[in-house]
Amino acid sequence: MTTTPGINRFERHLTWWVIGCIIVGILLGKIAPAFFHQIGEAKLAEVNLPVAALIWVMIIPMLVKVDFRAMREVFGHAKGIAVTLAINWLVKPFTMALLAWLFIRQLFAPWLPTDQIDSYIAGLILLAAAPCTAMVFVWSNLCHGEPRFTLSQVAINDTIMLFAFAPIVALLLGLSSITVPWQTLLTSVGLFIIVPVILSQWLRQWLLSKGQAVFDVAQKRIQPFSMTALLLTLVLLFAFQGQQILAQPLIIALLAVPILIQVYFNALLAYWLNKKLKVAHCVAGPSALIGASNFFELAVATAIALFGFDSGAALATVVGVLIEVPVMLSIVAIVNRSKHWYESA
Repeated sequence: MTTTPGINRFERHLTWWVIGCIIVGILLGKIAPAFFHQIGEAKLAEVNLPVAALIWVMIIPMLVKVDFRAMREVFGHAKGIAVTLAINWLVKPFTMALLAWLFIRQLFAPWLPTDQIDSYIAGLILLAAAPCTAMVFVWSNLCHGEPRFTLSQVAINDTIMLFAFAPIVALLLGLSSITVPWQTLLTSVGLFIIVPVILSQWLRQWLLSKGQAVFDVAQKRIQPFSMTALLLTLVLLFAFQGQQILAQPLIIALLAVPILIQVYFNALLAYWLNKKLKVAHCVAGPSALIGASNFFELAVATAIALFGFDSGAALATVVGVLIEVPVMLSIVAIVNRSKHWYESA
């Protein structure tokens, strides 16, 4: 029996693990709603701390691989960076605004509460207005992406986000001013980028000081932590929202449609543009994934700040949270399985 190089048995059956975790999460949320509500309320600036801890466990083993002395090589991937920036800031927010208008205001309006339609559209726009920061390290690792490119691209996006998020949201929502939860934005960047980078580089230097053999063995041992933390995160996210899923399945399914179309469209567009520009596959993969992913922590916090906790906008951003992991894993599968096509002339 042949196996795919670089993919272990666990990763080959990851789809089934994801489905199982979704089911377990929903069931746990139904069985013990008070317990998971308490965990869900453990927040710092609307960033859930248990989820943040799991994200650390996810991304630190990946960042340990990054040799900062070689970061200058990233400048050789300028085309990939340009594609990702164009998708994230010139395409994604505006295509979501169009899709939200088409599906929520036009096609699905008869099945949605009339007084919440504007709010749903606002939530979808908020979801698409900022690219993901932390989880993309996981997606990049699963598609064998260039880790230095991924790190530098995330850092560039975070810098742009500080200046572009509020104007883009204000433009698309038609609001004169936007109350950006700066504390959430800065806390997320600190928790998901700065702290993990510092910890991972300290761990890398400490392990290397003990010899290359020790470093190699340690890397192999800590890699499974990433996938375990990813699945536990999935259980938590669905447990937090289990009651809403069971109470409003139709609304959640309808809101998911424009999100799914938008994610796949942007991912495939970025992937195709990278191919046309002859960008290496190890860069095109993470470029497509970063181009498609959403910064759901910031979206949820902004929706709550602008429209309230029980608003349609908050619910729409939560739907983005729920489908983020399964959908991005499906894009990882597309990227991996299409490598031969991508590298063909």
